[in-house]
Amino acid sequence: MPIQIGDRIPECNVQRIRDGFETVDTPALFEGRRLVLFAVPGAFTPTCSEKHLPGFVALFDKFREKGVSVACMSVNDPFVMKAWAASHNVPEGMEILADGNGDFTKALGLEMDASAYGMGLRSKRFALLAENGVVKVLEVEAPGEFRVSSAEHMLEQLG
Repeated sequence: MPIQIGDRIPECNVQRIRDGFETVDTPALFEGRRLVLFAVPGAFTPTCSEKHLPGFVALFDKFREKGVSVACMSVNDPFVMKAWAASHNVPEGMEILADGNGDFTKALGLEMDASAYGMGLRSKRFALLAENGVVKVLEVEAPGEFRVSSAEHMLEQLG
């Protein structure tokens, strides 16, 4: 069953991309702060590269003004995620996460099978707001949609 509002973020490891790569567990990532995590089906794919990530890059300072951290995740390897972040001038402070084997995505119950497109297991397009590790807002896109997980929509949810 997919994660729901009020649930705790499951414990899992992901790769955080900074100057290099570091393994970080989700409690360390989520505890003690407000964090918007948005996930994309794939780095360098059209909607993800043309709309989803650029929206959060453009509005990053607005999230920070509200005391909210931002993280982007995809079921891609850390080398791809690092190159993708660099190609979009991701601001310092926005966290880029690689869920290479999809373990965290599966723990959230938000995986999808993109084998028909040669992409294997991927994350559904979604965004969530967690406060101290508890989901407060969860927006999962219908297949082929890009609306409720956008930076603009998530900012509206913050009030």
